[in-house]
Amino acid sequence: MKAIQIHEFGGPEVLKYEEAPRPTPAPDEILIKVYATGVNPVDWKIREGVRKEPATTRFPLIPGWDVSGVVEETGPGVENFKKGDEVYSRPDISKNGTYAEYVAVKADQVGRKPRSIDHVNAAGVPLAGLTAWQGLFDHGKLRAGEKVLILGASGGVGSFAVQFAKWKGAYVIATSSERNVDFLKKLGADEVLDYKKENFEEKLHDIDLVFDTVGAQTQARSIQVLKKGGRLITTVKPENEREAKDKNIRQEGYMTQSLPSELDEIANLIDSGKIKPVVSKVFQLDQAAEAQELSKEGHVRGKIVLRVINE
Repeated sequence: MKAIQIHEFGGPEVLKYEEAPRPTPAPDEILIKVYATGVNPVDWKIREGVRKEPATTRFPLIPGWDVSGVVEETGPGVENFKKGDEVYSRPDISKNGTYAEYVAVKADQVGRKPRSIDHVNAAGVPLAGLTAWQGLFDHGKLRAGEKVLILGASGGVGSFAVQFAKWKGAYVIATSSERNVDFLKKLGADEVLDYKKENFEEKLHDIDLVFDTVGAQTQARSIQVLKKGGRLITTVKPENEREAKDKNIRQEGYMTQSLPSELDEIANLIDSGKIKPVVSKVFQLDQAAEAQELSKEGHVRGKIVLRVINE
């Protein structure tokens, strides 16, 4: 099969479009024929050696941990999927990924692809969608009527978080650059603050939940806007223990889990028209280096996707 592989850590030049062995599914795995795969910051962080997961230091390595495709083959222990099923997933990040024509994924990490969208749009959902869902609901315990501040709202995770929070019935405040203000309001944000022109800590107070995708000083400043007993949930590292303790704020970082029940719930919301994936740029598989460099710039609206098969 054709795949993007790296044989050493480094810049985009280490991404090689080449032949690779087609994986054989284990008894509890599904072999997915990849139609499209999402591009996420974790991809280039692992490529550079900045983030090291178990097994990602063994070469050659196929990056990519977002997939939409069709079941090609099932292991003998798999009963709930069959050849031809349309599926999507965020596979185990410690194994070879999805920048390839085929990927083997554990069946308990796979959901049914949303029926109403194509594979390119579906490939942008699993990692970002699950990250937003789990941050807001599993860890953040967001409830209807609460105020939530979403930091870095125009990216892949943030664009889902805005929509999920609005669907839940929360009052949604988002931060972004000026060019994304109207975009985020269309997604459902009640207020959008331009982080380049406004200091949100001077305008906001009594926030119930901060969902942080940015970290660093932005995360530190967000503690000021939370009510006593509020929650700060971050996709990066929580770093302000003393300040949070002083206000009785629960802060928590987390790792996204690939849960089929949540993938199915997100798919239902997409098919009912309540949630819409945002894909800003589509590249072919052999353009993975260009796609990762665009991701690394950090100003992408929604998601970047690699197309593997033209539908």
